Amino acid sequence: MATETSHTIMLPVLALRDTVVFPEETIALFVGREKSVNALNYAMQNDSEILLITQIDEGVEDLKPQSLYKVGVIADILQLLKLPDSSIRIVVKGKKRAKIINYIDSSPFLKAEVSFISDEVVIKSNKVRDSVEALRESILSEFRNWNKFSKRIQFEGMDFINQIKDAGNLADKIASHLSARTEDKQRILECFKIEMRLELVYFLIKKEIAILDAKNELDKKIKSQIEEAQRKYYLSEMIKATSEKLENSEENNEHTIDKYEKKVKTTKLSTEAKAKAISDLKRYKKMNNTLPEATVIANYLDWLLDLPWGKYTKTKIDLENAAKILDQSHYGMEKVKKRIIEFLAVLERVKELKGQILCLVGPPGIGKTSLPESIAQATGRKFVRMSLNGVKDTSEIRGHRRTYIASMPGRIIQCIKKAGSANPLFLLDEIDKIGKDFSGDPASALLEVLDPEHNKHFVDHYMEVEFDLSNVMFIATANTLNLPPPLIDRMEIIELSGYTEDEKVEITKNHLIPKLTKEHGLYEKEWEISDDALRKTIRSHTRESGIRNLKEKLSALMRKAIVEISTKKTQQVAVNVANLKDYLGVHKFRYGDVEEENLIGVTTGLAYTESGGDILAIESVLMPGKGEIKYTGKLGEVMQESIKAAYSYIRSCCLKFGIKSKQFQTNDIHLHVPEGAIPKDGPSAGIAICTSIVSLMTKIPVNRVVAMTGEVTLRGRVLAIGGLKEKLLAALRVGINTVILPKQNEKDIEELPSNIKEGLKLVFVKNVDEVIFAALTATPTPIIEDEFIEQEKNLLLQKESNNFSSTKPLKH
Repeated sequence: MATETSHTIMLPVLALRDTVVFPEETIALFVGREKSVNALNYAMQNDSEILLITQIDEGVEDLKPQSLYKVGVIADILQLLKLPDSSIRIVVKGKKRAKIINYIDSSPFLKAEVSFISDEVVIKSNKVRDSVEALRESILSEFRNWNKFSKRIQFEGMDFINQIKDAGNLADKIASHLSARTEDKQRILECFKIEMRLELVYFLIKKEIAILDAKNELDKKIKSQIEEAQRKYYLSEMIKATSEKLENSEENNEHTIDKYEKKVKTTKLSTEAKAKAISDLKRYKKMNNTLPEATVIANYLDWLLDLPWGKYTKTKIDLENAAKILDQSHYGMEKVKKRIIEFLAVLERVKELKGQILCLVGPPGIGKTSLPESIAQATGRKFVRMSLNGVKDTSEIRGHRRTYIASMPGRIIQCIKKAGSANPLFLLDEIDKIGKDFSGDPASALLEVLDPEHNKHFVDHYMEVEFDLSNVMFIATANTLNLPPPLIDRMEIIELSGYTEDEKVEITKNHLIPKLTKEHGLYEKEWEISDDALRKTIRSHTRESGIRNLKEKLSALMRKAIVEISTKKTQQVAVNVANLKDYLGVHKFRYGDVEEENLIGVTTGLAYTESGGDILAIESVLMPGKGEIKYTGKLGEVMQESIKAAYSYIRSCCLKFGIKSKQFQTNDIHLHVPEGAIPKDGPSAGIAICTSIVSLMTKIPVNRVVAMTGEVTLRGRVLAIGGLKEKLLAALRVGINTVILPKQNEKDIEELPSNIKEGLKLVFVKNVDEVIFAALTATPTPIIEDEFIEQEKNLLLQKESNNFSSTKPLKH
């Protein structure tokens, strides 16, 4: 039975059309009537609940007490959003049933005096309790059947409903999901007896299931009728199209044969290719063109006759114009451009490609791919590019054998057809990324393509005839020389180093900024960047050998400038060091810093990375032990071997560095290279490691403004290193004034920029002794061997004497 409280309250009324809200139900409503909007505003201002009541006639606009039901739901307003059309969207949650005692139709909204109604079940007997439970189970079962038809509630929602224990709440929750009429839902809302409410919900579910079942049967019947009609129509159209095709097939076949015969006569095929074309054309004439084999022959003839047999692009090499094009498109790279001009000069004289294939090797983003485009422009050749990144199947190079319908030529022949010329400039991009698996070795397949003595007789597996590739200018690019030796032997390697900071500045000023300004629609006077800000962008916001990231950062600066010009009506945006952080944020990279004071065991090495040069700190500490050396810092195998070689050399010659051998026997050394998350490898840190160990054992500090690079041998010789220019630029950038270099690198100094020669003192050494002399703040005092032996004897005698005196007498 239901219990009505004697306490009454006055609440603003929100009338609903065609909607019944139940207790514990959360629902979104749209409110537009003036009285309803005023009621909501009152409830929000007074932090009040609101009465949700349903209209008897949903078409009535003017809210009157006689047009509303007598039972509603008291609800909380959870969310209120005012929309542009003056309507309001609210989210409300029903709390409890309420019976209207009296309506007060006052301006500007309707109010009602209500009393609360709560559900109460009096279990007078087991029979009543069992009846309620049986109804509950029946409702849940039928509701699951209803959801199979309607599919309106997801699995999680059904699981939540199954867990509702209170029978009254269960009836309300299920009633809120049903697509019943407003009158039926209102009847359930007004039913205060739980057992009767369950019965109403049960019959309502059964009614909806019957309606849905009938609707599904009707849908199936209509669908089957439509499908039958569509099937008949489709078959009739298919028969009609087939008959028309059969009528025209003979005419089409004759037209296709005439086309092939004409092409065979007009195309400058080789003798072998012409014989092959005539042979396949005879077979094609005898076949029905609807057969799969006829399709295979037709595809083959299309490929064979579309290749540029005897078609050569007229080339004219102008060395001055070629040099001008290379200078305009690429800054620096003087050695590379000089070698290309030499290559073109020889080609101009001999008119044939007899030299080796050029292979441009260098880090990403430095212009390896754009250089061949400039060469093609300078020579007047067509340009085609083939990326070998990830190619693992030899069929990609040599083509598929003509044994199935999907067979096709390899990518070499495909690119030649695309170029439409038998003498294009062919770029083999990322040749070091070529793969190898069970499908074969594509690198070996490239040998025939790149060998000048064999590529004039190149045979693609699909074409089955020779095609002359000797007039094609092949240029390859690679990031590393991770290539098979036979492939390297067929190419001339031209190494490209990364751009220096000064080169990046010049490229940015002369090429990037004008190009990007035009792309972003900026006028020349609307945006500018200072030299200091540009250098800081290069140093602190990019770390690369090329200029790809730098281009992205400049684009970001220009985009932000356009926004500022458009929104703030600024005439000009000037980027400088002070406001660079506002545009690009906190810098992501930093270069190493010089130590603030001279330290023992801490040396400054120089490293060459893909993003240019950098300084490499090496530090070591001494601890009691057994003469071992430990090393950390994510070091590669080559660098680990350098540490072992340096340690062995210093230990074998310790006397001349003023170190007693006993110091090694009773102590361990831990050598660490900071920034342990970054992999480090290479032999050029050898002399820096030697210096660190000698400084540690002699307690003599290392000069903080001295950097060094060089490989060390077990005999103490210092060997040459690579990446000299990049390493010296890194030293100059961080404030180093003296750099120790191998004597063997002295010949490379002539090619260095003048700012490096003038800004650094370069010390060339042949052995480790000279390194120690130049790097430490004081020269170690050597230990004379005779004197050392005498000291060792005295120590040994003293130790034996102490042992003898402490021996206890024997007992007999």
